[in-house]
Amino acid sequence: MEKRKNKIIVILGPTSSGKSEVAVKLAKKLDGEVISADSRQIYRGMDIGTGKVEPDRPGEIPIKFAKDKFSSGTTPFISDGIAHYMIDIISPKTDYNVAKFKKQVDKIIDDILQRGKLPIICGGTGFWIKATVDNVNFPEVAPNKKLRNKLHNYSAERLFNMLQKLDPERTKNIDRHNKVRLIRAIEICKAMGSVPRYKTQGTRYNFLQIGIDIPKEKLQQTIKKRLEKRFRQGMIKEVKDLREKQNLSWKKIQSFGLGYFWIPLFLQNKISKKELFKKVFQAEKDYAKRQMTWFQKDKRIHWLKDYKKIEKETKHFISKIL
Repeated sequence: MEKRKNKIIVILGPTSSGKSEVAVKLAKKLDGEVISADSRQIYRGMDIGTGKVEPDRPGEIPIKFAKDKFSSGTTPFISDGIAHYMIDIISPKTDYNVAKFKKQVDKIIDDILQRGKLPIICGGTGFWIKATVDNVNFPEVAPNKKLRNKLHNYSAERLFNMLQKLDPERTKNIDRHNKVRLIRAIEICKAMGSVPRYKTQGTRYNFLQIGIDIPKEKLQQTIKKRLEKRFRQGMIKEVKDLREKQNLSWKKIQSFGLGYFWIPLFLQNKISKKELFKKVFQAEKDYAKRQMTWFQKDKRIHWLKDYKKIEKETKHFISKIL
């Protein structure tokens, strides 16, 4: 227990690489609990399109967890007998950002460690993972709804060009295709003159970051296979429900990207079903490429293919005295 103290495992990689399966296996083997680092899985009603793990008993906490005291104030989402956090926490109508994520996750990590469990962060949103691993300090700038409503109508290219004029330095390390992040950066620029360089504050945790190493061709096959499954499961209906039951505008749904961008166009008869699958498949492949570009900048990540090697590396990290 003393050797495990303040140690955290991070399982990361591109979309459809099998991160969740690895994280759950490790959690079962090492008495861990999983924290999702996925910027879309936080939203309720966005299940199929984000590839969420399925809950064991919706709305119920198993006896196994019933007596635990969750000091973070966050009730876990139980899947395959393992506690998961940061899934289904807010409505898709709610604005959320990396600063809020980090603040909430810090509390969850402390809670897991206090109960003698192993925190396992799992996801593909690189900036959110970096925020926790490097203990990044973010500027406090309140949302500007008027500005956001205006910028939502702009293309990612136009937003990137705007940011380049406002703060050329920030454009060097931002995803130029991510409208949400571009809008937030512009919002901060308008409030502060420029985007302050993110400062790390030092952390009391020790992290082991493991990336799922999967060949490009195999990854693309997996993306296609999983996408076909999601369409069979009702991904199109899920988007219709976001529109009709949660009363989200097409623009808001499209802001979540990937399938959520293209399915509204199909539902408005602007593209065919055949075109829809091609567009979403290409969007997923492009997204995986951008994820890898981000992750490959961090030389601390251990890239491994085989689960046995991942488990061995994790056990070694936990057992050694740092």
